[in-house]
Amino acid sequence: MSIILSESRDLPEAQLVALYAANHWSSAKKPEKLLAALRDSHTVVSAWEDGTLVGLGNAISDGHLVVYYPHLLVLPSHHGKGIGAAIVQRLKARYADFHQHILVSDSRTIGFYGKCGFDVAGATQSMWIYNGDDH
Repeated sequence: MSIILSESRDLPEAQLVALYAANHWSSAKKPEKLLAALRDSHTVVSAWEDGTLVGLGNAISDGHLVVYYPHLLVLPSHHGKGIGAAIVQRLKARYADFHQHILVSDSRTIGFYGKCGFDVAGATQSMWIYNGDDH
């Protein structure tokens, strides 16, 4: 398997929606907003295999101190192959000197993010107003 990482924001809508739908993310139902959100992200890293989008992660940042990683998706058929870790590594390298790296993890992915260097944030709790249906 030869995976190529890219920071291009030229993402084909059909493949992007397929990636999000395969992972049961509700944003797949809002393709125009999803494309705009990724276009306006501080950084986008996508993973490609033979011209097929197999993974994607993005970052939102103030550009100086804080970076937030809201999306990390890999096609289910490609889970466990190091693609998500490679995307996280690329994102973390881009923001290596930042004071705070933040993400929200559900209980199924805490172990993965721990292997990527993230720690549970003490006694803090995530809070949100959420208009999705995938959690």
